Order: sequence, then structure tokens, then C-alpha cells
Amino acid sequence: MKLKTLALAAAIAVAGTCTVLTSAPAFAQAKEQFFPVLVYRTGAYAPNGVPFANGYVDYLKYVNAKGGINGVKVTWEECETGYATDKGVECYERLKGKNATVFQPLSTGITFAITEKAPGDKIPIITAGYGRSESTDGMVFKWNFPLTGTYWDAADVLIQHIAKLEGGFDKLKGKKIALVYHDSPYGKEPIALLQERSKLNGFDLSLLPVAHPGIEQKATWLQIRQNRPDYVLLWGWGVMNSTAIKEAVATGYPRDKMYGVWWAGAEPDVKDVGDGAKGYHALALQHGAEPNSKIVQDVLKEVHDKGQGTGPREEVGQVLYMRGLMSAMLSIEGVKRAQERFGKGKWMSSEQARWGYENLALDQKKLDALGFTGVMRPISTSCADHRGAVWARIHTWNGSKWEFTSDWYEADQTIIKPMIKSAADKYATEKKIPRRTFEDCQSDTQKG
Repeated sequence: MKLKTLALAAAIAVAGTCTVLTSAPAFAQAKEQFFPVLVYRTGAYAPNGVPFANGYVDYLKYVNAKGGINGVKVTWEECETGYATDKGVECYERLKGKNATVFQPLSTGITFAITEKAPGDKIPIITAGYGRSESTDGMVFKWNFPLTGTYWDAADVLIQHIAKLEGGFDKLKGKKIALVYHDSPYGKEPIALLQERSKLNGFDLSLLPVAHPGIEQKATWLQIRQNRPDYVLLWGWGVMNSTAIKEAVATGYPRDKMYGVWWAGAEPDVKDVGDGAKGYHALALQHGAEPNSKIVQDVLKEVHDKGQGTGPREEVGQVLYMRGLMSAMLSIEGVKRAQERFGKGKWMSSEQARWGYENLALDQKKLDALGFTGVMRPISTSCADHRGAVWARIHTWNGSKWEFTSDWYEADQTIIKPMIKSAADKYATEKKIPRRTFEDCQSDTQKG
């Protein structure tokens, strides 16, 4: 009850902040564009959930400070999930009726649960860097948008990087790679790709699940000490990540042989480990820590300097803050894209917004104008491709900050596309969903 009270108080505080901030600019459109914000500011995953939520909400405030979406005021409401699927579904059901534009559940488990609800409710779901990998296939998953990449892309890039270190894919034969993963839909998602790569490249893959929330890992790392894999891939979240690195220190496993997914490569994962985390690597989902980027400077000027910052000023530009900022930007840009078709400066329905997300065209010129120069690469979606980008790079903790230590990698679509098609077809058969037609893709009927 105490946590619920605190969560409610936080939501009220955020709503109040929203009202104060957005009263200053004059908005041309009376109807407001509402964005539900699913967060977890409490519980075992809060250290990672909080900076993401702060970045997300700060960007919405920033948009209003700059006049809204072409004059349309942005509003939002937080709902605390605690990273629990049942609470996430409750938040979805409670907020969907408020003219919700799009949901970003920030949980693969919640994504799985609401994917079947979204088509009936006609509300899009953005899962930037998480969720169902096969939902890339927009011909089956009309309402899902795994923008910027999936866990199959992530796993493939990590294997590419290891192969490069070893001198080629042929050198992977006989190598031992262990996946230490959160025992949830999130942690299990990369397994199919890694198994496919194992068959192709001949490395020995061991799967080591870790129970929620990930505090108890001694048995896992005992296995690692005994088997001595050449590399460990970490698919953790929240306290599981720092616990894994601490156990690696305790068992003497070299951190420079550890590679985390992009949800296991942020400041909260390493800062409490001290020098022990030095040399630990992780994927960067487009961005890394970007304190010097133009968008960060703009948010500081328009939001934090005016006393409207959602969280502490010092976290602005950190990895997970940037993840939230980028995710909010994608939500907003989909609406802007929809306005180009259905009326600039007008409120967009969730169906119209869905068209915008399916036709995103964030080229370098647009990213530069938004202040995201150097932060991320262009994203372009279509009816068939709801992902829009398949690039990632590696960054490494040097003991005090994250530094990029690789060039960009492109996930190998010759491996991934057949997997997407197969899994999407299986889902469509199970759920009795017909594949979309060319006519449906070209339809302009979503006028709301």
C-alpha cells in the first residue's frame, strides 16, 4: 500500500508539473495529444527505470516548451508498473480510453500481454530495442513497432563483434559462449538467434537463466567458473546487471570477456562496482551517454534551467536518460509524420499516429534539426518493416564513463529475416490473423 501511495503521489506530481510547464506557450489546437507513460519508479528495477522515465517525460516537456507538435499541446500521465506484467496490463486498460496516442510498455512481458489487445483497441505499441523480434513484420503485426532494433539484432551484432575479435567467423568453431539471462520473455528472446548462430558458426552455447530479480547468482557463476566460457553475454536488467559484474569479480572472470545487451550497459549497472567493472562491454542502442549532444543542451536550457526538470540535472545525457529521450522523440515524430498526411497542426487519432509510425522518415537532416546529430542513425519504416534500423555499436566502461570502442555493426538480415518471417507466420496461424494486403498498406482511411 505504501508503494502504491508513493507511485500515485509521483504521478500526481508529474501531472502537476505538466500543467505548470505547458500553460506558458499559446497552443493553436484545443485538443491535446495524450501520451500514456508506463514507468517503474519503485521496486527492484527502479534504478534503471527511473532515468528512462525522466528522459521520456523531459522530452515531452521540451516539446511543449517549443510550442507542442506544430501547435498541438502534449499531455501525459504516468502509471507505475513495477516491471510487473499484470500491473502493466492494468495501466494499459486504465489509460487507453483517454485518447491514448501510443503505448511504450518498457517491458517485453507487458508487450507480449498487450500485443493481442492493440489491434482491437487500434492503439500502436512502440518497443524501441525490446519486445517481440518477429513484430518487425508489419504485414502480421500491424500495431507493433520495435523501432531501432530487436534482441535478434542485438545478439547477432554481439556475435559479429566476437568473431571480429577472434579473426573471423571460422575462428568461432569450438569456442564456448555463455548467455546469462533474466528468466523472463525479455531474457529468453535472443536464444533463438544465438542457437541459429551456434549451428552456423560452430560455437558451444550454454544457457544460464537467472530468476527475478537477479540478486542470487552464485550458482550461475559457479558454473561459469567451472566451465570457463570464452565469452559471457549478459541479458540482465536492474540489479541483476551489477550483481553479475560483482560475481564476475568474485569468481575471477575477466570483465573484458563480458558483453551486455543494451539494457545491461548503463551507469546504474557499473557505478556501484567501482574499478571492478572496468573493461566491461555492452551494446549501445544507437546512442550511448551523450552529455555533449545538442538535444541534451536544448533540454537543459528549455526544461531544467527553468526549474521543470523531472529528475536530477546530473543524469541528463546518461545512457538510460537518453534511451527515454529517444523513445519519446520517436513517439512525437510519428505524430508529426501523421500530421504531414492528415493535417499539420491537428490532433491525431491513434490510428492516424499508427500510419505515422509505419511511415517514419527520420533522415540525417531531420535528426540534425532535432538535435540528435551523432546520437543515432536514420530510421525509415514501411508496411513490411516496422523496425526501421538494425545498427548498433559497442561501448566500454573505463572506470568512470562509457566510451565507444567499436564502429557501427549492421545485424545480418540474411539470417534474421527468415527467422522473422517464420515466427510471424507461426503467430499469424496460431492467432488466425491474415497477412495484410497491398491495399491495406496503401489505405488512407485512418482519418480518426
